[in-house]
Amino acid sequence: MPATWLIERMKQWSDNPAIVWHDQTFTYRNILEGIEMWSDKLEAQGMHSRNVIALEGDYSLNVCALILALIQRKAIIVPLSEAVGTSREDFLKTAEVQLVFSFDARDNWKIEKRNIKVTNSLTQKLVKMAEPGLVLFSSGSTGKNKAALHNLSKLLEKFKKLRHRLCTINFLLFDHIGGINTLLYTLSNGGTVVTSRDRDPDKICRLIEKYKVELLPTTPTFLNLLLISDAYKNYDMSSLKMITYGTEVMPESLLKRLNKTFPNVQFLQTYGLSELGILRSKSKESDSLWVKVGGEGFETKVVDRVLWIRAHSAMMGYLNVSSPFDENGWMNTEDIVEVKGDYIRILGRQSDIINVGGQKVYPTEVESVLMQMENVIDANVRGESNPITGNIVVAKLTLENPEELSNLKKRVRKFCRERLESYKLPVKIEIAKNFQYTSRFKKVRSRIK
Repeated sequence: MPATWLIERMKQWSDNPAIVWHDQTFTYRNILEGIEMWSDKLEAQGMHSRNVIALEGDYSLNVCALILALIQRKAIIVPLSEAVGTSREDFLKTAEVQLVFSFDARDNWKIEKRNIKVTNSLTQKLVKMAEPGLVLFSSGSTGKNKAALHNLSKLLEKFKKLRHRLCTINFLLFDHIGGINTLLYTLSNGGTVVTSRDRDPDKICRLIEKYKVELLPTTPTFLNLLLISDAYKNYDMSSLKMITYGTEVMPESLLKRLNKTFPNVQFLQTYGLSELGILRSKSKESDSLWVKVGGEGFETKVVDRVLWIRAHSAMMGYLNVSSPFDENGWMNTEDIVEVKGDYIRILGRQSDIINVGGQKVYPTEVESVLMQMENVIDANVRGESNPITGNIVVAKLTLENPEELSNLKKRVRKFCRERLESYKLPVKIEIAKNFQYTSRFKKVRSRIK
C-alpha cells in the first residue's frame, strides 16, 4: 500500500495529539480508527480502487482520515475548499470526478455520486500504474485555472525521512500545495495540526497561545495584516519558533518589521509550485530575502535571470492545457531572480514586471518603499498602459486614517523620489477602500490593460 509506512509510524504515536479541530483534540489513534471506518464506508459505497474522488472541506478529523484511506485505496484525490466558489462545477468536470464527499463546519458529510467515465489520457495512465493521485487547481490569478495531476506516491516519498516534530497551524488552504505539504509533513513526523476555519489575525493568535503553536506557515499578506491588527500584543506568542512565508514575494521592509516585532522567531522563505511540489529551502538570515532552494529530488538552474526547476515529484501534466515541461523535464517557473553564489533572491513573476520606457520595474520593490510611509499600511503596485512610455507605475494604497488624495500624492512623490529611480516612481496614485487580497491571502494584482 502507498502509505503503509505512514500508517505504521502513526501507530507508534497513537496517544499523541494529532489534530485540533474546533478546539477539540484528536489523537493519532483517532485518525487510525477513522481510516478503518472510511475504508469500510468506501467498500459499502462500492468505491473501486483508482476512482476520482473530490473532497470538499477543511482539515477536520474526518477529512484527514479519509485522505489517508483514499491513498491506501489508490484513489485520485481532488481537494476543494470554499475558495473555489463558482468554479466548482468546472473543476469537477475537468478532473472527471466520480464521487464527491462534502463536509460542513461540524464535520458532517454527504456523498454526491456522478456518472462520469474517466477519459483523460493522463488520468488513465495513472490508473494503469495503480498509484494514488492528486489533482490541484491553480488559483487562476493570471488566467485559466490549470489542473495539475500528480502521482501522489512521488509526493509522499520525501516525508519518509523523520524530521522535526512541531505543533503547526495549517494556515494554507486545503486545496493548496503548501497546505497539503504541511499536513503530510506534520503527520509523518508525529506533530500536531492545529486547524482554524477562520484565518483572521485574532483567531490565529489565540490558537498560538492556547495550543503552544511552534510553526506558522503563511503568506506575506497575512503577516502584514497581523502587524496592522496588533492582535499579537493581546496573546502569549512565546511558543512560536518559526514563521515560514511563501506563495508571493515578501516586501523587504515588511520582513524587517516582522523581525523587529518577533525577535525570537526564525523567518524562513519557502518555495514551491502546484506543478512541482515544495522544495527544501534555507534563508541566508532570518531578515534576508536571499534563499537556497532545492534539496533531494530537485534540480535548479537560472537562464536569463529566470528560475528553471526539474523535480522528481513533478506532476504528470495538466489535465486541461499543454505540458509546461521541456523535452528534458525542466519547467520555466517564470520567476525572475538575482543570483549570489548558492543563493537566489526572487524579484517577481515575469507577468508582473512593468516595462517603463524599456526599463523593468518590479512591483514588490516599489511596494516595499511605499509601505514605509506614514499612514500607509498596504500597497499594491501594477502597470497601466501609456502611449508614451509603454506603461506607467500605478500604486493603490490602503491607509490607516483618511487623507486627501491631493496631499497623499505629494507625500508619495516626495518620499519615493528620495528612494527610487525616476522611472520607478508611481505616476498614478489611488486610495483603496479595503485590503487588496484574495481568500488565499495573496495580494491581488490587476493585469496591465
